Amino acid sequence: MAPLFETIKSFHEVQISSEGVETVGFLEATEGLVAMFDLFGSKIFGFVQSDIRSNIGGVRTRYQTHKDSSHTLEELVKFEVINGDHHRHGTACVVRLIRGLALIQHALQRMQDHPDDELHVCFKSAYDVVLRHHHAWVVRGVVTVAIRAVPHRRDFYQVISCGEASEKFDPELGKWLQALEVIVKRMKDFLESGGYGNV
Repeated sequence: MAPLFETIKSFHEVQISSEGVETVGFLEATEGLVAMFDLFGSKIFGFVQSDIRSNIGGVRTRYQTHKDSSHTLEELVKFEVINGDHHRHGTACVVRLIRGLALIQHALQRMQDHPDDELHVCFKSAYDVVLRHHHAWVVRGVVTVAIRAVPHRRDFYQVISCGEASEKFDPELGKWLQALEVIVKRMKDFLESGGYGNV
């Protein structure tokens, strides 16, 4: 089987222009991220997957019904506000999607930066920084238990690299994470500075 990053659209392939982050490319890359967790063939990452899938669906629905005004994520959000869409479902999905991506980016970046940290430590750190403050204490407890069930670092790495040598795989993962970080930071700044939502 080919390594994951040779078979999915990478975040570094997503077009970013002065108008913003291309919606279709972003959704394709995000679906590739969900495919990464699908490789485990279980519900280990269910707490991440279901949320991301739901929000991909929300953004895609908004895009498909308003293609002319949703070429970029930023245009999609602005259009909802300008047209007085009180529900702003597309915007809410963008905000939650960026939160989920921020969690994953933080966790996997820590995994790369701290080779001795187990994966549950990386995800716990990411959760505490990115999502914990959005959740009530009951949800925090459930997520903490779910995080403890993530695979061991070596098993996770083996699955997503599909056995590829680290010399080849690590740079690809690094590029993917760097591009994801750029998108997350850009969208976080846009959403929060415009008053569209807090990531």
